[in-house]
Amino acid sequence: MSDSKLAILVGGGPAPGINSVIGAATIRACLSGVEVLGVQDGFKWLIEGDTSRVTPLSIADTSRIHFRGGSTLGISRANPTKSPELLAKCLDTLQRLGVGMLVTIGGDDTCFSASQLAKASRGKLRVVHVPKTIDNDLDLPQDVYTFGFQTARHIGVEITKNLMVDAKTTSRWYFVVAMGRKAGHLALGIGKAAGATLSLVSEEFENPVPLKTIVDTLAGSIIKRLSHGRTDGVAVLAEGLVEHVRPSDIEGLEGVERDAHGHIRIAEVDFGNIVKAAVQKQLATMGIKTTIVSKNIGYEVRCADPIPFDMEYTRDLGYCAARYVIEGGSEALISMQRGSFVPVPFAKIMDPVTGRMRVRMVDIESDRYKIARSYMLRLKPEDFEDTVELTRLSQAANMSASDFRARFGYLVEKDARNSMAPFKAAT
Repeated sequence: MSDSKLAILVGGGPAPGINSVIGAATIRACLSGVEVLGVQDGFKWLIEGDTSRVTPLSIADTSRIHFRGGSTLGISRANPTKSPELLAKCLDTLQRLGVGMLVTIGGDDTCFSASQLAKASRGKLRVVHVPKTIDNDLDLPQDVYTFGFQTARHIGVEITKNLMVDAKTTSRWYFVVAMGRKAGHLALGIGKAAGATLSLVSEEFENPVPLKTIVDTLAGSIIKRLSHGRTDGVAVLAEGLVEHVRPSDIEGLEGVERDAHGHIRIAEVDFGNIVKAAVQKQLATMGIKTTIVSKNIGYEVRCADPIPFDMEYTRDLGYCAARYVIEGGSEALISMQRGSFVPVPFAKIMDPVTGRMRVRMVDIESDRYKIARSYMLRLKPEDFEDTVELTRLSQAANMSASDFRARFGYLVEKDARNSMAPFKAAT
């Protein structure tokens, strides 16, 4: 393998800013006299031994691609770690291409593949990884975003804002399902910024969570809104909730197809409509009729043109990735922290128990989450402590106060941890 050739590939799903990383890394490498190869479709062709699916990249080719969404190199979820044979085939293909340095762009699965590729090469291939995911769930400090998240949130907020106006105009509810396989950062970020009625993320529930708990939480918000004379609202749900719901609660969940990394293909589970039907059925037993529309806003946000934040951020990441690997760095995730480049060794973000990359979840103990929670319109402990409010809620639900408490009171039993502690005065 040669130090004169650097390859770039993209794995996982799309995220705004991919092209910016590709462009910045290519420019930095070319200025150092390093030949750059763009590998098409992630690991797909490499693990098949196909050396023809590469594109020579130059400064002229890539100097303006940072404005556009999508990936000029394509993308795939092909997994070279499924077997030692595939891993060896991938390394052999790169060797035949004369590649001695590899920049991978992707999420936690691609990061894991990159780490195993570097390990298997025994120092012959230097590998660095640029963290890309709109889920914002790689194991970085809480204030360090994965690229693409800010653009996805921005687009998601615009969509949700319009749905909020439509909801009020037409007196209906929207259940907006946002991407986020394991962590709820995107759903919470969209809901909080847009001022949606409420957001639900898997981190706030025990695992597994009964579907009934999610349904009751949403129904409780609809009833509370109704008790104040409003028949509209928007709830933002993290798609990852479906992986936390008891499989027995969702018909057919056990048989859903999985991707190359073993994950449920969430897009095949119509979670929004499943929840919608269950909520409407419950409300009907109380004599409440409401129009609910399920809306998935996944694919609309992940190939959008990056906003300036992600354009600048990803150019920094691409520059640092190329420079670090060219100067001898390897086996590290590329990050920018407080304005400075910080390489994070693969070993540092590996879970020793699972052998996989750790996932950063929403910290429900943080003030950031608790502030979001305080603005949501959902049942809270004080609703059951205030006689007037409890009466208003029970009347909206066509129930007695005692029946309402018995039906929904369990939802607020653990809410104390989500309350804000008094701020300490500066000293």
